[in-house]
Amino acid sequence: MNNLNQPWYRELTRYHWFVLTVASLGWLFDTLDQQLFTFARVPAITELLRASPDAPRPAQEAINLYGGISTSVFLLGWATGGLAFGILGDRIGRAKTMVWTILVYSAFTGLSALSRNVYDFAAYRFLTGLGVGGEFAVGVALVAEVMPDRARPHALGLLQALSAVGNISAALVGVSFTELEAAEVVAQGWGWRWMFVVGTGPALLALVIRRRLKEPERWQAAAHDGVVAKQLGSFGELFGNPRWRRNALAGMALAFAGVVGLWGIGFFSPDLQRSIFRKTFEAQGMSPAEVNQQLGRWTALSLVLQNIGGFFGIYAFSRLTHRVGRKPAFAVSFIAALASTMLVFWYMDDFYDIFWMIPLMGFCQLSLFGGYAIYFPELFPTRLRSTGTSFCYNVGRFAAAAGPLTLGYLTSAVFTPENGFTELPMRYAGVTMCSVFLIGLVALPFLPETRGQPLPE
Repeated sequence: MNNLNQPWYRELTRYHWFVLTVASLGWLFDTLDQQLFTFARVPAITELLRASPDAPRPAQEAINLYGGISTSVFLLGWATGGLAFGILGDRIGRAKTMVWTILVYSAFTGLSALSRNVYDFAAYRFLTGLGVGGEFAVGVALVAEVMPDRARPHALGLLQALSAVGNISAALVGVSFTELEAAEVVAQGWGWRWMFVVGTGPALLALVIRRRLKEPERWQAAAHDGVVAKQLGSFGELFGNPRWRRNALAGMALAFAGVVGLWGIGFFSPDLQRSIFRKTFEAQGMSPAEVNQQLGRWTALSLVLQNIGGFFGIYAFSRLTHRVGRKPAFAVSFIAALASTMLVFWYMDDFYDIFWMIPLMGFCQLSLFGGYAIYFPELFPTRLRSTGTSFCYNVGRFAAAAGPLTLGYLTSAVFTPENGFTELPMRYAGVTMCSVFLIGLVALPFLPETRGQPLPE
């Protein structure tokens, strides 16, 4: 019998730790590839449009627009891959599917370095998104099914918290290539290409997974049960059962709010900073290349601070949900994300604001994603766990893909000086879009409380 007074990690065997390590590395490298794109987006679009760092406002508006389009296309790929690989995770196994997702996102991240224009760049981002979207669902399903019940939420929270390490690593890779460009070790304007080359590295992890990782016993039992096996990864079963249908639809709304908040607003804070600080550097007499270098450094620092805050936010969510339950923890996180994001987009005006506003926003926004990792596997039975988790986490991205497009449209066509708006367009657009967090609050009453309960079967 387990001693309830001992720490949760005392219940884990060596194989438990191996599974948690492998799944965490898969998601860590996944988030590294995501954040390489966030860091490289503006330099890539600028170079592919043949614009210059000090381009006039029409060119800057085009960069904002195509930046939003490429992000939306990436999210569409993410959603598509999440659905497809989520079904495969239930039908052919968690471990096998994880190998494929890692190979896909690694290969197409590398191919992004070969882009010749904004169109093939967007195509590579879509294909990268296929793998990125699939990895999360199979990873959390795998960990949820292998871990002891008491250790499960803590292990899933740790898995998601370590994703912040991938985000921080991407920022460090980004600033390294910015410095190499400045030192003329890397050709000017080509640093972003080398960032994507680095993103091919995670493919090596697939070899380890293929050799040593076993399918969870829960899944093997389901796969060998003649009746249950026919229901593996079945959307008919997911939506034919009122309980699973309600959980899937309300869970999707829960994820939609957080995904738009992060990818449609939060991860565009570096673009806001570039707009604010470019004028400061230009007023100091810096050349366009020097301005670009300084913006790269501050963007990297901002992403590091955002994800340090995110690490602690995810950890805090796992502690809070253990004490008060899943739904109250989500309610607190949505309100905090709304307030902190509005604070950043309306009031950030100085270099020093980055050191406290950005970590605060990262803490609040990314805490929600710790909740998704813990909560979504608890909403569905083994035969539908990967499919249901993927549906919640990824289908909302089809709608969420409109978030970056909306932000780009608001900044380039609505909140402009011609329309009487004197502040930076990104400020008005970001604050306006913060209302998306309220959707998460509306979804909560339709979902069950799962604290202290075993996984459904």
